[in-house]
Amino acid sequence: MKKLHALLLAMILIVSACTPVYDNTDEVVRETTDEKGDQKAIIPNYDISDNHYRMILTESSPKISAAQGVTTNQMGNRLDIAEFESGLQRLSKDHYSTSDYYFQPGQFLEYDTLLSWLSRYSEEGNPEGLNPALNEEDASKEEFRENPRYISNIVEQDYLVRKEDDVVEVAGLTIGISMRSAYNFTAEGRDFSEDISTSELLTRGKENANTILERLREREKLQNIPIVFAIYEEEDSNAESPGNFLSKAYVDGSDNSVGDWEELNEDYVLFPSNEAEDEHFDDAEVFSDFRAEVSDYFPNFVGMIANGFYVDDELREVKIDIPIQFNSQTEVIGFTQYIYSLVMEMFEDHYSIEVKINSMDQQESLIVKEPGQEEPYVHIYE
Repeated sequence: MKKLHALLLAMILIVSACTPVYDNTDEVVRETTDEKGDQKAIIPNYDISDNHYRMILTESSPKISAAQGVTTNQMGNRLDIAEFESGLQRLSKDHYSTSDYYFQPGQFLEYDTLLSWLSRYSEEGNPEGLNPALNEEDASKEEFRENPRYISNIVEQDYLVRKEDDVVEVAGLTIGISMRSAYNFTAEGRDFSEDISTSELLTRGKENANTILERLREREKLQNIPIVFAIYEEEDSNAESPGNFLSKAYVDGSDNSVGDWEELNEDYVLFPSNEAEDEHFDDAEVFSDFRAEVSDYFPNFVGMIANGFYVDDELREVKIDIPIQFNSQTEVIGFTQYIYSLVMEMFEDHYSIEVKINSMDQQESLIVKEPGQEEPYVHIYE
C-alpha cells in the first residue's frame, strides 16, 4: 500500500469533476396540469449532471409537495426516508429519461388525502383507508396481529415534459408505497412488535396499488397519464441501513389496472456485519482492510460504518461514514488526503464511492468517486 502517496498530493480543497454549467437566466414557462390551474413555472437553465432531473421551480424556489410533512411523520427511520424518495427517482429513470422529463414533488395527492388513505378503513368514519379495519381501543393482541397497519407511507412524484408555446405538462407519475416490515402496537397494557413477511407485504402492496390507480383514474387530469408503481419494504426504526424496493410496475396511460410486476433484487448491506461476511465476503474483506488502514493513520478514530447497495447481487454503490475528532483544519486536510489515496488504491472502479468525514458536530470533508472517473470529487468544509 503506497501510504506516502497521500502525503504527496497537492492541497485538495474544492475540486469538482461535475461542475454545473450555468446560463445567465432561467426559463419561465406555464404549467397547465396543476390541479389548482395554470401557473407560472420556472425551468433552471443548468444541469447538475445527466443523472439528475431538472426540477420545476416556482418564483425561483423549488416546488413543495402538496403532501409536505407526511413522510417524516409516518416513517421512523431517516435512512428509509432518504432511500424511499431518492430510490423512486432512480426507478423512474427507466421510464422517464432525465433528458426529456422535468421533476416536481407530487401536486395531486394532498396532505389530508394521504392521511386518510394511510389510516385504517372504517365504513362510516374513513371509507378511504387502505389499512385493515380495526377498533384499536378495544382490540386484543391477536386482532392486532391479524390486522396490522401494512402501509406507512405513499409518495407521489410528477414528471413533466415541455410542449409548444412555452408550456410544461405532467406526462408521468410515480407512486411509491412504503410497507412496514415490523408492526409495533400496544394491546392489553403491553407493547408488542410483529414481523411481517416480505411475501405478505408484496401481496398487500400490489392490492393497494390497484386501489390507488382506480382512485387516480377518477381524476380527469390523470385519466391518460402513465404511472409507475413501486413497493418498498422498510427496515426497523433503529437500523443502520435502509430498506429496499421489492417490485415495480409501469401502467400505460390507457390502462386501468396494474399488471406485469417486475420483482426487484435490491439490497443494502451494512459493513461490518454478519450479513456482509456471509453473503459478500470479498467486499467485506476490502472494507476490513480499509478500516485497518484508517486505524493505522488515526488510532483513536471513533468507529466507521459503510452501506453497500447491491442490485442483482452486484455492488453498485458504497457510502462510508468516518467519525473522527480533529484538533485543527490541517488535520482535516491531511486526513482527507490520506483517505483520498486509499479510495484510489483500494476500491474497484465499477461502483460509486462516497466518503463523509465527520467530527463530533459537523461534516468536515466529502470524497465522491463515480465509476470510470479518473479522480474523485473532493470538498473540505471551512
